[in-house]
Formats: sequence, C-alpha cells, structure tokens
Amino acid sequence: MTSGQPASLQLPAFLHGTYPSVQRKTRKAGQWFGEQYRKNGTFPLPREVLEIPPGEVVSTLGVADFQHEQRVWRLYMVSNVLEALWETLEDQNSLAVRNAYEESFHDTAWGALFFALAQMGPVSAERAASRLRAVLRFWEPLQTARYLFMNPGTAHTLEELMVASCPWALDAWCPEEEPPVRARLELAVERMARATREDSIEAILRQMPRAISSESGLKHRQVLADPAFQRERLASLAPLAFERVSAARTADLIGLLHDWEHELGMQ
Repeated sequence: MTSGQPASLQLPAFLHGTYPSVQRKTRKAGQWFGEQYRKNGTFPLPREVLEIPPGEVVSTLGVADFQHEQRVWRLYMVSNVLEALWETLEDQNSLAVRNAYEESFHDTAWGALFFALAQMGPVSAERAASRLRAVLRFWEPLQTARYLFMNPGTAHTLEELMVASCPWALDAWCPEEEPPVRARLELAVERMARATREDSIEAILRQMPRAISSESGLKHRQVLADPAFQRERLASLAPLAFERVSAARTADLIGLLHDWEHELGMQ
C-alpha cells in the first residue's frame, strides 16, 4: 500500500443514499464543483468523505441498480456530478472540463475506479494505461469493498469486477492467462504505456474478434473479420484517428468497424 494511503475505501458522502437523494446530492455537488472551478480553475476535494465498512457493496453501473429505495453506495452517479458540472460551466469546453475533473480525482480511489469503469470516449493507449494505473495504485483499499456491475444479484470482488469491466485490457494487452488479475493488469498497463503504433495494431487485431462477435448486424462481416483487411485499414488511419482506437477497447473498435462497414457499403 502506498505510504499515506488510507487502508479502507473512502467515498464522497454525496454518493450514498436512496436513488432520489443521491440524484439531488450529486447534482448539488456538480454545481458546487463548477462554482469552485470558475473561481480558481481547480476542483477542491469533496466536502465530506466517508469510510465504508469492509465488505460494503458499491453499485458501479446503473443497469444493476434496481433498488432505488435502499440507501447504498452509487459510484456510477459521479456521471450525474459531471452533468451538473457541465451545465454550470456551459460556456466552457465540456471535454476540457471533464479531463480536468478526471485529472483532479485520479488521486482518489473512487475517482480512479469511476473513470476506469466509465471508459468515456475513445482514448489513446497511454490514457487508458493511466486510468488503469490509478486503479492499481489504490488496489488495497478498493479490495475491501464488493461491487455490483452488470448483474444486480452478484457482488464481485475487485478482481472479478476488473475482469468483467475491462476484459479488453487483459485480452488485448496481456493474453497470458497464468498470472493473477492484478499482475496481468500491471503488465497490460506497462505494455500500453510504452506501446508503439505496431504494438497497438497487434493488440487491436487480438481484440477484433470480440468486437465483431458482439455486433450481429454487420453486412460485410466476412471482409471485416479478415486480419489482412483490418491491418491494411489500421495502417491507413491518420495519427489522430489511430490514437483514438490505440487502446484496443472493444467499444472503440466497434465504432471503427461501423466506419469501415459504411465505407464498404459505399463502394
């Protein structure tokens, strides 16, 4: 555990309560963050942070949160904070504000986990590595909780959560199945952080079968599934376009497949 890091998991108080109360508190928090950012261009720490007991369940995805009347931890509703923040700072670039908010709270366990799970927008391999590295830095306190992800009836350990939410990182960047999850993530992060363009292409090719199998409506499936076609199209991408898919995240690759599908349909 990093020196000075709390042994237990701490979350902002605005994430705990019934669904309606968390909605209200996160919206108020987002407005407060926006006001503070407008004053001095920085985001202060939340005004109240609570330590959660070992084994406490944290809801990380809205689709698994059906018990709105229960007082629980709702990590996924940091997104509600961001929405209120953008509304408060409507005259500023929303992407720049989100990036500043993420950078400010990468040094907290809750911020690190939220941004790793949310996987907002296409990002580079370097940015994806930074997000996962932040989770690894808070591994011990994050391990003390249990997490709801896709299935509302299943509380995951941190290891199980990372396998369920970030399989792309393991499959594309650390296909070796022998080491424990944490060790595989550490290796994946190391590889992503120093990846060349060719490294990213190889990672993307490893992940493409998963992306293709998840999309049933592709009309040019046989062409899209051809590794030679994939390699040729990846090699032709402009630097900025390639950077946006270089992490090999499944969702980003699905977007790329649909671009190629459209291009094939125009021929």
